[in-house]
Amino acid sequence: MTDIDDRILGSFYGVALGDAMGMPGELWPRARVLAHFGRIDRFLPGPDGHFVVDGYRAGQITDDTQQTIMLAGAIVDADGAVDAEVVSRHLVAWADRVGASEGNFLGPSSARAIQALRDGASPWETGKTGETNGAAMRIAPVGLISSPENLPALVDRVEAASLMSHHTDVAISGASLIAAAVAASVEAEATGDVDDRVDAVLAVALEAAVLGAQRGERVVAASIPARARMAQDLARSAGDDEQFLQQLYDVIGASVSTVDSVPAAVGLFVRAQGDPVRSALLAANLGGDTDTIGAISGGICGAFSGYAAIPADLAATLDEVNDLPFRDLAPALAGFRRR
Repeated sequence: MTDIDDRILGSFYGVALGDAMGMPGELWPRARVLAHFGRIDRFLPGPDGHFVVDGYRAGQITDDTQQTIMLAGAIVDADGAVDAEVVSRHLVAWADRVGASEGNFLGPSSARAIQALRDGASPWETGKTGETNGAAMRIAPVGLISSPENLPALVDRVEAASLMSHHTDVAISGASLIAAAVAASVEAEATGDVDDRVDAVLAVALEAAVLGAQRGERVVAASIPARARMAQDLARSAGDDEQFLQQLYDVIGASVSTVDSVPAAVGLFVRAQGDPVRSALLAANLGGDTDTIGAISGGICGAFSGYAAIPADLAATLDEVNDLPFRDLAPALAGFRRR
């Protein structure tokens, strides 16, 4: 296995790891996570009575990883292209297959868009109000097939992957940041000062976020690059991890909004120094949209450190509980990246 192959597989498993570790406290306030769990230090089942994940098994993924798999499958179906109509078909087919429109499974932007697509609306019209984090949470496959040296092409792919549900400047900016961070992490140096290597990844990601902010419908929202830099600084200046998480929750935020969750994921990537396990544990204990923030940061960390950084027992649990297709998807996306 080449290094790129290892990092692409690592990104997929990093998404699932952060998602499943963050699942039990999904959308609970930080105070409730602390009161209920104390500290999450392993895979746990969904709590009884939880309005989303009641009945979930320890290690079970949510829609974050499922939509990441969906997007990767759409890319494979289009022979390495990111085609908005193909992605739209795969998104609706996924939602129908898993019953995603029932209960509280979907985020608000995706729920509206999927219903509109079912009703026959154009994908170019259905995402004009989408400001939440659904585009960023599934975008890792775009980074895995893209070069960090051609950011306009990467942002074109991000827009095509997102427009049917999240075609606003803030959502495209956030998803572009994450895709570029993944793309740069796949090719990041494996040796040298880790903070310098993390900062090099983020320099590329922030540039992509600026480009992405020029796409989609204009909405009133804070700057993704500015808030990501705040999270980067906070990750380096905070005291212990509990102090860091409280400050991240209070200052940056951990909601389903792109302007909260994408910068929060950046903060976790920096604080964890690209370690996917540490990132997943930090996300699980953050509070808020723990599974999504964990999945986003995990996808970057997995690409940065590779599959080898994920303990075999954790990967085995993820496979056993979820029957993941990553070992088929990873080489396919590696092939597209090498074209």
